[in-house]
Amino acid sequence: MKKIIVALIIVALAAYLLFWPVPVEPVAWQAPAAPALEGRYGINDKLDGVGRLAAGEGVGPEDVAIDEAGNLYVGYQDGRLVRFNPDGSDPDLIVNTDGRPLGLDFAPDGTLVVADGYRGLLRVNPDSGALTVLTDSADGVPFRFTDDVDVASDGTVYFTDASSKFGPAMHARDDIMEHGGHGRFLRFDPATGATTVLIDGLQFANGVALSRDEDFVVVTQTGSYNVLRYWLKGDRAGQHEVFFDNLPGIPDGISANGDGTFWVALFAPRNDTLDALSDKPLLRKLVFRLPAFMQPQPARHAFVLGLDEQGQVTANLQHQDEGAFAPITSVEQHGQRLYLGSLTRDSFAVYPLTPRQE
Repeated sequence: MKKIIVALIIVALAAYLLFWPVPVEPVAWQAPAAPALEGRYGINDKLDGVGRLAAGEGVGPEDVAIDEAGNLYVGYQDGRLVRFNPDGSDPDLIVNTDGRPLGLDFAPDGTLVVADGYRGLLRVNPDSGALTVLTDSADGVPFRFTDDVDVASDGTVYFTDASSKFGPAMHARDDIMEHGGHGRFLRFDPATGATTVLIDGLQFANGVALSRDEDFVVVTQTGSYNVLRYWLKGDRAGQHEVFFDNLPGIPDGISANGDGTFWVALFAPRNDTLDALSDKPLLRKLVFRLPAFMQPQPARHAFVLGLDEQGQVTANLQHQDEGAFAPITSVEQHGQRLYLGSLTRDSFAVYPLTPRQE
């Protein structure tokens, strides 16, 4: 009898792993071999001991925006958009978006543009808290995961909808495991109210940053480990290409410091198991059915790269430790400081730059 029971359990488990319905339909692709963490990517402890700001104020300060006075703005998992003094003190609730504020950037008129994962692209008056939905769909397709935003000097808003299939409640993991190309890079024109899709079919479209002269904009593809460049001016306007390929980590947010440097937040180093499964869609589906703790997990490893506008690595900041401030999902430079956001931590962080890291 015991043998029969054991056999039935094994059959039931096998049936579950093979046939239980899941929301993903994985697509085969070939992940490039991950570069070793050596040389220009060599492991270091430069991010050891970063200052932690607003600890315990909320979970998931995914991005940090800084106004002209140096005040800090973050959005939390519970929908709150909060302003802090430059030292991270005195939290001041601006508004609760009733969504999930992710990417943040100031417009020329002083309002804050918010990529809200649930509600779309928002405009918030930081003084009154007044909130307006700018756009929540394009070409008849609603945004499911409005992710990051960068505002040009003329007020034009460039932003991403990370996935038209999987929203924040289902997590980025689902879209990355499927690799179905559900991401879009978009433009919103505040003068006309028009929303335009600039690139579609992206693999979890994530961070957005304009170049110093605003002649191109870069977009991270989390699911493909690369950064794209979309040309805004010149003979190649309207065209796009790979700007930086085969990153050593899983890219999240990207920002520009206004002086020719792009800061790339890497959620974690590449995962060998996840890469090995890239061309095995059936196995990815099976792995998706496993309990979360048995699926590939990101390492606790803080990781930030600096790139110049020619796509060359100019800075490599890391810290590999269980106590590291990780995962880092955004990097914003203000003066000689980098402010680091995180999707899951209960604080955000600050890192002082040295002259060689500017």
